[in-house]
Amino acid sequence: MFGYRVPAPNEALLISGRKQRGADALPFKIVTGHGVFVVPVFSKATRLTLAMQEAEVVEDCYTKQGITLTVQAVIAFKVADDHESIAAAARRFQGDQSQMPTLVGRIFSGHLRSIIGSMTVESIIREQQTLADAIVDASKTEMARIGLAVDSLQISSIDDKGVGYIRALAAPHQAKVDQDAKVAQAAADQASAMAQQESVRHQAEYARQTAIARAQYQAEIDQAQQTAAQAGPLAAARAQQEVLVERALVAERNAELRQAELIAEVVRPAQAEAERIRTLAQAQADATKLSAEAAAAQNRIALDQRVIEQLPDMLRAAAAGLQGANVTVLNGADGLNGVVASLAGQGMALLDAVRSGIAPTAGTPVERPAVNGTPVSTN
Repeated sequence: MFGYRVPAPNEALLISGRKQRGADALPFKIVTGHGVFVVPVFSKATRLTLAMQEAEVVEDCYTKQGITLTVQAVIAFKVADDHESIAAAARRFQGDQSQMPTLVGRIFSGHLRSIIGSMTVESIIREQQTLADAIVDASKTEMARIGLAVDSLQISSIDDKGVGYIRALAAPHQAKVDQDAKVAQAAADQASAMAQQESVRHQAEYARQTAIARAQYQAEIDQAQQTAAQAGPLAAARAQQEVLVERALVAERNAELRQAELIAEVVRPAQAEAERIRTLAQAQADATKLSAEAAAAQNRIALDQRVIEQLPDMLRAAAAGLQGANVTVLNGADGLNGVVASLAGQGMALLDAVRSGIAPTAGTPVERPAVNGTPVSTN
């Protein structure tokens, strides 16, 4: 838009040409962070950088011991953000803003020489941050007067210009460092040697285990090959053995079959013939026995008939023998019955004796019934 100006984020817009109100009013208007209308012909707008800038200082300084040191430092600075600092910087550098690093370098060179002159080389080397802070603090008033602010100061190098003082100071530390380095190197070498020995042992152990495993594998392979080589003969032997077993079974079955045939052809007919002969013999024996029993029965019948025929005579003879005997019968009728029964029993005994072929001989006394408890005998 015509006459409208907008400053960059790292710029300040300075508008001059119009009269500012107030006793403390600046001869120009400062605009930051927003745009503004600038009336052509009546007003003029210029820009002041607020960006970070850098100044480098290389200065020969004398220390407290009188030793010359070349100190190199880098200062980071910028125009401060408040309007008073912007106004102060604008009055000094608006015509030529490139003069800012040169002026800052000169300011810090003076403070650098002043502070280093109060310090020893050892403190300067060991306390570089303290040296930098002291220089920044010493320059704050001057830097604020010209509207600048220091963000940082870094000591980039310190050199004794070939005198060797700094190297001499570093020699004990360097020796200690070298010694520590050698010790560390020796320890590292020892650890490396131990690691190598351990690696060698591990390799030897691995080689041994590998050899053992390889030997075992080879033994298994050899055994498998031998087994495979023997498999054919073993299979043939097993087959031959199975053939022999089958032949033995066939022979046994043939023998059993022949035995069965012999039993059927010879033994069974012989057994049948023997059974027939035994049956005939038994039948003949039974017939003979029956014939003998029949003959004996006929003889007994004939004998019994003869005995029966002679029994009355024998009873008469027994009765005759009792004639004239003094027989006393006790117990009445019961006693008489006993005598009669005794006589009948003697008759039966005679009958049995005759049957068995044992007859009483002549002159043998015949036992008679007891009379009054005394046996009676007849001649």
